[in-house]
Parts: sequence; C-alpha cells; structure tokens
Amino acid sequence: MSEKLATLSFSDGKPPVDFPVLGGSVGPEVIDVRALYAKTGMFTYDPGFMSTASCRSTITYIDGDAGILEYRGYPIEHLAEQCSFLEVAYLILRGELPDKQQLDEFVSVVTRHTMVQEQLLRFFSGFRRDAHPMAVLCGVVGALSAFYHDSIDIHDSRSREISAFRLIAKLPTITAMTYKYNVGQPFMYPKNSLSYVENFLYMMFGTPCDEWKPNPILTRAMERVLILHADHEQNASTSTVRLAGSTGANPFACISAGIASLWGPAHGGANEAVLKMLAEIGEARNIPAFIKRVKEKEDHAMLFGFGHRVYKNYDPRAKIIQKTCHEVLEELDLKDDKLFKLAIALEKVALEDDYFIKRKLYPNVDFYSGIVYKALGIPVSMFTAIFALARTVGWIAQWTELIGDPDQKIGRPRQLFQGPRRRDFVPMGKRK
Repeated sequence: MSEKLATLSFSDGKPPVDFPVLGGSVGPEVIDVRALYAKTGMFTYDPGFMSTASCRSTITYIDGDAGILEYRGYPIEHLAEQCSFLEVAYLILRGELPDKQQLDEFVSVVTRHTMVQEQLLRFFSGFRRDAHPMAVLCGVVGALSAFYHDSIDIHDSRSREISAFRLIAKLPTITAMTYKYNVGQPFMYPKNSLSYVENFLYMMFGTPCDEWKPNPILTRAMERVLILHADHEQNASTSTVRLAGSTGANPFACISAGIASLWGPAHGGANEAVLKMLAEIGEARNIPAFIKRVKEKEDHAMLFGFGHRVYKNYDPRAKIIQKTCHEVLEELDLKDDKLFKLAIALEKVALEDDYFIKRKLYPNVDFYSGIVYKALGIPVSMFTAIFALARTVGWIAQWTELIGDPDQKIGRPRQLFQGPRRRDFVPMGKRK
C-alpha cells in the first residue's frame, strides 16, 4: 500500500512539499512535519500545542467530542467502578490488567516501599508551618534523588522500575506528612496491614491518641478519585514531565517538575478554585448575578469546574465523581450540605443557559472532586497535592515510555521571533 501524504502548497510560486501522514490505532491522523524546516526553512506556529502531537503513546486515549477517556483501551467508567487504584496503576504501567498473583506481588512491593528514609523527616522542618503543601511537595519529592540515588540510572531498566515503585509507594506518605506538618500533628508511619488508600487516609487522619478504623465507603470514594486522576494524556504537567525527562533528568526531578506544573489554577488547582467560587456565590439566589458577571467578564469572573481544553462534551469523570459525591455526603449525613446543594443549583443553571450550551461548557471532574475532598475533611490547600499523588502513576508511565522511544529527542520548541532586528550598540553617553 502506498504511503499516504499531505501536500503543503505555497501561494508565492514555491514548489509544493509532501509530508507523510501517520495513523494511530484510534483518533485523528497526524502529519509528520519533522522534516519541515529541512525542506522549507519554515517552522509551524502552534501556541499551546493545539494541533501538535509531541509524541507517540499507548497509555491514555481521549475523545473530547464523544466524552471518552480510556486507560490502555479500558473505559474509565469500568475501571473506576470495578478496580482498585493499584490495579489501575499496574495497568497503566504494564499495559495489561493483572491476574491475582501479579496484583498480589505488585501490591506487596508497593507496600514494602511506603516508608521514607528517616532523615527525610528532618527536611520538613526547613519549611514554615503555613507553607503551601504544593511548595513542600515540590521540594521533598525533588529531594528524593538525594536519598535514593542508587536508582536514578535512567538507562538501567531495573533502576527505573525501583524508582517507579518508590514514587508510587512514597507519594501517599509524603503527601500525608505534608498535611500533618501543616496542622502541627505528629507524622504517622504507614501500616502494612492496610490497603494503599486506607494507608493514605490513616496517615492523613490517624493520631497516636486514638485507634483509626477505615470506612469502606469513604475509602472507595478516595479510590475512585485517585483512579479518575491517574492519567490524562499529554496535559500540561505530563508534557512537563516528558520535557524534563527528555534532558536525561532523573525520575524524581521529573516528577517534581510535574508537581510544579500541576500547581497552576488552570490545571491541578481548578478544584480548589471551584470551592472558592462557590464560597463567593454563597447562596443559590446569587447564582443569576454571578452568571451575569461571568458572561460579561466583569471583574474577571470565571465559572471554574466547567469546560475543558479537550472535552467538548460532558467529562466522563464528572459523572462518576458526582455519584461518588452523593455516596460520601449520604454516608457522612451531609446530604443537605449547603455547598453541595449550591453546586447542583449552579450546574442546573449553567446546563440550561444558551451561553454555556453553545460554548460546550459542561461540568468537569474538578467541579465535584473538591466537594468530595471537603466532605472527607481534607483542607482546600491539600486538594492539588492529592491530585499529584494520583497523577504520579501516569507521569511515571509517560516518563518510562519517553525513555524507551527511539524517536524522542531533547525537547526544544521553536518560536516566531517578532522582536527588534539586529542593531548597533549605543554607548551610555550617546543614549537619548
């Protein structure tokens, strides 16, 4: 079969140039423009990479128009309802769902790596007690390479595997320690008798004074939240991890870079922004006035938790998290919670308003996840840190894929320069 080509033609009489068209297993085809500069002396201009595929990947597929999210071909709805987080982590990292023996071995290795090097505990005392958890997380995760430098040889498959296990296992411990340090409570060491998610909740909310017992409904809710955030294709933080990885940086440094990128309110901080927005609205009767401000862009008012860069339909994760939200509020006897009722009222107004319908601004996962966190007793400042804990699995898988891709080179985006042309230097005494 002959190669499919795309032809670039010019209006100034230059001869046309052909480029290969590459097809994936599903989704849009892509035009391979790697030879563009060599053939034409030109680059493409694509701010925000709106139409640029930066890599080949086999991990996550999104169809934003149809509202589809799949990990390794499995719909997110099936995984969130039927799998544990570590089962999904195995799938994302290894490419296939594990059998019982494979999962048991995987869980056992992760469980044995949950403790952190004791000296790392002293690292926290260098931060102010009121430091934002994401600032602490960036620093502590970045410092892991100083404590576990025996596994940072990126060209050794065994080292990469050990680092992957260490990151997945230790992120819940470090995240919980960040919270404990913030509130002035003692760190809780992990318990090997608890599951991955139970352990995280225990380290977050347990104290040496009282016996802590897991609540299966709340544990399952957190499990779903982590699964929904485990990976999301080539988003800003994942692209950051890949870009850092392309330089040969160690995995701990790359994940720290991803955490820094996730911190932005337009990315991982969106669920925090949703809570602040709902607090600002206050009452359901204030919704029409708030919607009016959003439409007229008054005071930079924004409807956080609605719309998505990729999804032009209802975010499939939002449907799952909405159901989870109901379960948590019912279990905690918060079904009449003012915040949740306000969120439902805002959702109804936005979904029925032509302004938002025409712009396809449907609720996304951030709209409900913040309410779930708040119901569980997690402070707003910790929302993005928990997002980072979940996304670490995807970041590691994406980083590993990058390392094994022979097509990948050090990331080096081009630019359209529109600054001053070359000019002569003017000595200080002659400048006007």
